[in-house]
Amino acid sequence: MTDSTGPLSGVRVVEVANFIAGPYAGQLLADLGADVIKVESPGVGDPFRAFAGGTYSPQFLGYNRNKRSVEADIRLEEGQNLVRALVGRSDIFLENFRPGVMKRFGLDYESLSNIRPQIIYCSVSGFGQDGPAAARPVYDTVGQALGGLLSQLIDVDHPRITGPAFTDGLAGMTAAYAILAALHARDVKGVGQYVDVSMLASTTAFLSSEVTRYYCTGDLGGPRRRPSISQSYAFTCRDGLVITAHLSSPVKFWEGFVAAVERPDLLNDWRFSTRENRIENFELLHELLAPVFRRRTLAEWCERFITCDVPHAQVNSLRDVFIEPQAKHLGLELRLSHPTEGEVVTVAPPARFSRTPWGELKAPPTLGQHTGEILAELCLPDEPNSQSDAGGVSR
Repeated sequence: MTDSTGPLSGVRVVEVANFIAGPYAGQLLADLGADVIKVESPGVGDPFRAFAGGTYSPQFLGYNRNKRSVEADIRLEEGQNLVRALVGRSDIFLENFRPGVMKRFGLDYESLSNIRPQIIYCSVSGFGQDGPAAARPVYDTVGQALGGLLSQLIDVDHPRITGPAFTDGLAGMTAAYAILAALHARDVKGVGQYVDVSMLASTTAFLSSEVTRYYCTGDLGGPRRRPSISQSYAFTCRDGLVITAHLSSPVKFWEGFVAAVERPDLLNDWRFSTRENRIENFELLHELLAPVFRRRTLAEWCERFITCDVPHAQVNSLRDVFIEPQAKHLGLELRLSHPTEGEVVTVAPPARFSRTPWGELKAPPTLGQHTGEILAELCLPDEPNSQSDAGGVSR
């Protein structure tokens, strides 16, 4: 087992998962110090490995830090036996295949809990383990659509999918926190349990404010609804850069905003004199002020907003984020060195612990990098794994 000083030091995770949701949950646990062993199909590995050619793509790097990789074909008895041997010495089993796949391989919760009753077994799926849609193939956009998130992001007149993989990320985070809760319950009661996490439920739960508002008012929301309620604006400045202001509900921020743009007349304009009126006339206010922001550079507007104590920020590109002074102070850029693949640059874990800090953070593994090491730990012979043309079983 790898050395660790994090809060999950001594916890072992067996990850049989591909793409984002499952591997992201595994990475979150690995960042906390867990020994995460990623079981990958021989010669192919997680399909995300090949997204940029080869087996070490940026997509794979983003979700597999701090793990160990072992090659095993779980469709074959040899691979299944290796997983069972790992589970016998582990605390958590994490998978994100379609419902029923693990059962076909004898790696379902009932089978593995017979080997280790203390195991926390977490399945991350698109729609859950049963129900009318459970067997459907699911990726991030499908989860966003069915879970209601896309309805809050898409302009129905010009529908386009935009942004990162929200639903996959939400499911990964949900799985990680649910696993930690189950781990605590095991410490208290002495038994493991099955944890069922779906992309659909994780996404809809994230929309708790929007859902509650709908049931209270009938308001279905949309891409501009939350910004109008929170009074969030974005304007292009003279130098082409974009600034945002988020005024929320305190009157002092509206007054400071009006002072910064030198439009005191807005305070007495009935269309904007109350928060409710500003919400109702949100688009009109934006249209009135857009030309004003074209008169000054972003730096000039930032200076004005600081002076007037207005919540604001420039819209950073990913490049700009890591040169932001506050981001540098927090150490958000993480540079890791791999012995054969060179330097990997990614985002540092977001949480800090005063008594159980991270151990040495390591770059994502190459395919099968730790196979021999892990087999030795299990006292199993280091034999070549059976090769497979198809790789793992897809979601």
